[in-house]
Amino acid sequence: MPRSARDIQLIELKDTISKLNELIMTQTKSMDSLQKTIEDLRQKLSNKQAEVDYLKAKLFGSSSEKLKSPFPGQMNLFEEMPDDRIPEMIEPEIIDVSAHRRERKPKATYDEMFDNLPHRQVLLDTLTDEEKNCPVCGTQMVPIGSETVRTELVFHPAYLERVDYMATTYECPVCKDSLEPQFVKEEGASPLVPHSYVSSGLAAHVMYGKFINALPCYRQEKDFKNQFGVTIGRGTMAHWTIYCAGNYFLPMVGYFHRLLTGRKFVAADETPIQVLKEADRRPQSKSYVWLFRSGDDGLNPIIIYQYHPTRNGDAAAKFFQGSAAGTYINVDGYAGYNKLKDFKRCCCYAHIRRYFLEAIPKGKEKDYTDPAVQGLLYCNKLFEYERGYREKGLSYKQIYNRRLKDQKPVVEAFLSWINKQEAPNGSRLSRALTYAKNQQDYMMTYLEDGHCSISNNLSENSIRPVTVGRRNWLFCDTTDGADASMMVYSLLETASANGLNPQKYLEYLLEARPNKNMSDEELENMTPWNPKVQECCVNKS
Repeated sequence: MPRSARDIQLIELKDTISKLNELIMTQTKSMDSLQKTIEDLRQKLSNKQAEVDYLKAKLFGSSSEKLKSPFPGQMNLFEEMPDDRIPEMIEPEIIDVSAHRRERKPKATYDEMFDNLPHRQVLLDTLTDEEKNCPVCGTQMVPIGSETVRTELVFHPAYLERVDYMATTYECPVCKDSLEPQFVKEEGASPLVPHSYVSSGLAAHVMYGKFINALPCYRQEKDFKNQFGVTIGRGTMAHWTIYCAGNYFLPMVGYFHRLLTGRKFVAADETPIQVLKEADRRPQSKSYVWLFRSGDDGLNPIIIYQYHPTRNGDAAAKFFQGSAAGTYINVDGYAGYNKLKDFKRCCCYAHIRRYFLEAIPKGKEKDYTDPAVQGLLYCNKLFEYERGYREKGLSYKQIYNRRLKDQKPVVEAFLSWINKQEAPNGSRLSRALTYAKNQQDYMMTYLEDGHCSISNNLSENSIRPVTVGRRNWLFCDTTDGADASMMVYSLLETASANGLNPQKYLEYLLEARPNKNMSDEELENMTPWNPKVQECCVNKS
């Protein structure tokens, strides 16, 4: 049956509509695909921006690890979370610590600030004879009193002095005409360094300048030339340091070593340095400074630095070879300390906390549903307890009891929470969780004794002088120089930790000249905690 024009028109319209529908579906799929691509790009851009923000914060941001909160003293770790990501919580007893208010210290008077300085008074005489006459009757006025109108600190530059020691020769007047005339000549003390003009004070000044003030020898060389017009070469100063370290400082540091290996609570850390001339190694090779020190044991602090070509844990094992089994050591997460087989290893919660702090996304610092914030709050809670113990002045035994009651449940909950968390591989949260999981075996060790520290901050603070100095003197030329530098650091930092003026203590040792033939009793009399040494070298500042 022939189709009418109307039927043909309807069929064509249906075909057109069908094609339009197909086109719309195709366009819709294309738009969906484009939208997904846009979302993926936005996510990648967001991740990149977060990484940029993180790097900016690391480079230019504050180095403080404190999490700012508008509520002083607030700890939201034990409050309910608004979503289903609730870590396992417990309710330990909260220490009642009153809010700390920082009171402004009264401004110190000049007498308090400068009580250890020489003091003299200068009477002003600036008025003319006419000005001293009475303006009414013209009579000469008489002084009736004086008062201080201003105070100045006058700087007197240091100076070098040349001292020639003259030896007198004596002869016997009776035997002088005989076949065997008799003579006696004064010998005096031998020079500090053979064939050198260096004195104990000058050597101590040079070492103090380099290792405390981070002033390399080449800068001191310029300073001696500019201030005193004297040329003292950097190589000469380096020779002084190496000779004094090998002949006078080595016995003292060796005695410190023997004392430290007898301690029950110790700590350690390590940091890289560069030594140019090492056997069978390129100048660019990375070497290490190892720090070993006493822990928070209430005894006199001892700090020892050692140079080693590598970061191999054998360095720590060799150093503590004489220590008793069961010694507690506080260190970071470096696996090299696993070679201390008989030691009880305490983890550093400051390192664990730092990883979680760095994993917090920008803008999420107060989002208590974020896993990184939750991990940080667990650590904060432990540190809050520790601050409370210190503020109350608890004894080590009391700290031990309170830790078991307050902190042990928190650590147990923290460990349970860590094992339930998951994070994308390669993310900062993943690194934080991995670090914490690797420390699980050591996270409860500090609870065994109140002398154990919750962090390795003692070592971190002690290693800082080396890292600061390294930015200035950059490298050690030889292994002898590296060894000598570490011995000087050991003496200076141990002296400072015991409240001494480090330069005075170094000068004291160079005057006393300890040697390898001395007994431990003789060396004990030269330690920074010896009462006589304290009296001579106390830091008046």
